[in-house]
Amino acid sequence: MKKPLIILTGPTAVGKTALSIALAKAVNGAVISADSMQVYKYMDIGSAKITREEMQGVPHYLIDEFMPQEEFNIVLFQKYAKSYMEEIYEKGQIPILTGGTGFYIQSVVYDIDFSREEADKSYRKELEDLSREKGALCLYEMLKEKDPKAAEEIHPNNIKRVIRALEYYHENGGEKISEHNKKEREKSSPYNFAYFVLNDEREKLYQAIETRVDDMISRGLIGEVEKLKKMGCKKGMVSMQGLGYKEILSYLNGEISLEEAVYIIKRDTRHFAKRQLTWFGREKDVIWMEKPSFGYNEKKILDFMLRTLSEKNII
Repeated sequence: MKKPLIILTGPTAVGKTALSIALAKAVNGAVISADSMQVYKYMDIGSAKITREEMQGVPHYLIDEFMPQEEFNIVLFQKYAKSYMEEIYEKGQIPILTGGTGFYIQSVVYDIDFSREEADKSYRKELEDLSREKGALCLYEMLKEKDPKAAEEIHPNNIKRVIRALEYYHENGGEKISEHNKKEREKSSPYNFAYFVLNDEREKLYQAIETRVDDMISRGLIGEVEKLKKMGCKKGMVSMQGLGYKEILSYLNGEISLEEAVYIIKRDTRHFAKRQLTWFGREKDVIWMEKPSFGYNEKKILDFMLRTLSEKNII
């Protein structure tokens, strides 16, 4: 018997948080955050982190577990998530993976094998030096040449993932990471799962992003980043690559105006939401939930999820 697993994802600002709480209460579930920023302490406003009050007593994992100076990555996420899932099963609950980082979700659902990712440190250093000397675009052009499919899926500024893709190619005799990932995606899941993607009309989603960014600024995002800067957080750190953090840091460093920083955050968040939707569109077995089809009624969306979970013998 495969163990049950529920995934609730969707683009940023679509409204996953409230729905995840209602769902967890209805199925006796516990939430594992599939978010690359909410895992960090002191990074609350910019990551739109769920508050203790919003949790309403529902257990949450992988929130506030790492210091901003520490590196968190896909391999660590998978390790922690799988360990927490066992803990949740032992308590007789159902794990609910919630968040917008598609690759994190995929790593658990299809139990992707990262054992071949032991990197050649000297080659990695060579790539890191090259990116410092010639910029991120230089590495991205290298990736486009060696693995065009991976380049389509990775943002040029995501140096960490670009380097990992180049390392993989280098260490595996020219095998492309995109081909490896495709094979891993085609594996059958060790779980009896339902993969829900919440979505909204593009214009409404973009408006929600604009409103959310303005709200973050008014709630004190600048002060939050200022505090992180005083703690020694710098641009090169993984935690400071998060949307909102690197732009406000640039503003605090006198590199751009606040107006420009806010404009870039909004623009890049819209682009990020678009990439998320492209990612989810490529995943198999996805159940799309378009909010307009439910008349924006949360109860109808929840009822649909519960019916689906019942049909799949997950609950």
